[in-house]
Amino acid sequence: MAPPDGTLVAQLVQEMRGRIAARTLAPGTRLLSIRAQATARGISKTTVVEAYDRLAAEGVIESRRGSGFYVAGHPPPFSLAETGPKLDRDMDPLWVSRQSLEMPDNALKPGCGWLPPSWMPEASLRRALRGLARADAAALTDYGSPRGFAPLREHLARRLGSFGVPAAPGQILLVDSGTQAVDLLCRFLLEPGDTVLVDDPCYFNFRALLRAHRARVVSVPYTPAGPDIAAFGQVLEDQKPRLYITNCAVHNPTGASLSPVTAHRLLKLAEQHGLTIIEDDIFADFEAEPSPRLAAFDGLERVVQVGSFSKTVSASLRCGYIAVKSDWIEGLTDLKIASSFSSGRLSAELLLAVLQDGSYRKHIETLRAKLAGAMSQASTRLRAIGLTPWVMPRAGMYLWCELPARLDAAEIARRALEDGIVLAPGNVFSPAQTAGRFLRFNVAQCADPRIFQMLNRAMAAPR
Repeated sequence: MAPPDGTLVAQLVQEMRGRIAARTLAPGTRLLSIRAQATARGISKTTVVEAYDRLAAEGVIESRRGSGFYVAGHPPPFSLAETGPKLDRDMDPLWVSRQSLEMPDNALKPGCGWLPPSWMPEASLRRALRGLARADAAALTDYGSPRGFAPLREHLARRLGSFGVPAAPGQILLVDSGTQAVDLLCRFLLEPGDTVLVDDPCYFNFRALLRAHRARVVSVPYTPAGPDIAAFGQVLEDQKPRLYITNCAVHNPTGASLSPVTAHRLLKLAEQHGLTIIEDDIFADFEAEPSPRLAAFDGLERVVQVGSFSKTVSASLRCGYIAVKSDWIEGLTDLKIASSFSSGRLSAELLLAVLQDGSYRKHIETLRAKLAGAMSQASTRLRAIGLTPWVMPRAGMYLWCELPARLDAAEIARRALEDGIVLAPGNVFSPAQTAGRFLRFNVAQCADPRIFQMLNRAMAAPR
């Protein structure tokens, strides 16, 4: 009979792990044989085998063929400093990502780009995982098709059609994330030194990716209705960029929405100048009333749409897509095989199960309501301490806020980091470095009053 605090295997693993950590079993010590350990404890040899296997998998003990099991060498002492933020890191486009990902889970992260775990569809994910546990072996262990799990591509084709984007399943390529989608397209479309146009401000990882591809980045100011069309046309005339990368539905970081008039003018300019557009639609489900999609107006002729579900389903479930004209699918598929070989079939099947779960629609409705409430509350609190929203978004989780005159967002962010709070300073989003007085706030991560107390102190501190 198993003890009340767990299985016999777990009890043995815990006891031996403790003895090794306490140095009562020194590195190099030979452990009792499986038979001797079982006899000494009055348990089965199977129990000892499983416990030793778990300890060996952890690297706590090691097996020596023909000799038995020995205590492995102790790892270097763990230092709390290793878990802290890098206060001296340059504030480059990767700054917010590194700080957000490396801070402990319980840190305050109003500058991060994802929802709190409690807002995600945990029950649906667990149901889907239980269902996959009963799937055939191929779903659990085998490579997937290079183009991706066909039933999910069929589902995505219907979903894109609901937004007016005419994509057949054969025009959709599954990838590991929205980021990988943009990376793959940059590999496919660009040569080092090519000019790429982005918004100013834009999602900071667009900047980081383009730097990795050795592209030359130019930018145009973003307005509450989309990119400044006069500046857009001038850049196309003068700089002749090969590619334009943007968000469509809910702009990151400003939260603005593209207007139909701006979308129409933008596409006319793109056609005149032979410009390809990558449209990132990762925030699609946050909108109750869909805003214009460039891919819908264009019919996937010169617009490529990418997306994923890391914001609404799970950031741990890595699965995204590319919707593109048919002529490009074979070349992108070959490039995908060369760079990542295959698709994660397990992730794709899990995602499809969640999307087809009857509760997903209710989950999205709940998310929209929560975000609307959080947006109202965060904007009120930020205004009260002197930060002004640039625009009030129709949907989504971002507020782009301006600091009072003479305050520097980078300095505020560094002071916040010393208090264990991650902010997103404006210039990490700005290729022209013109957003030094702006901060991007994720309203879903702004419930804790300590965030606003810290901001108030930092803004009042002598400079």
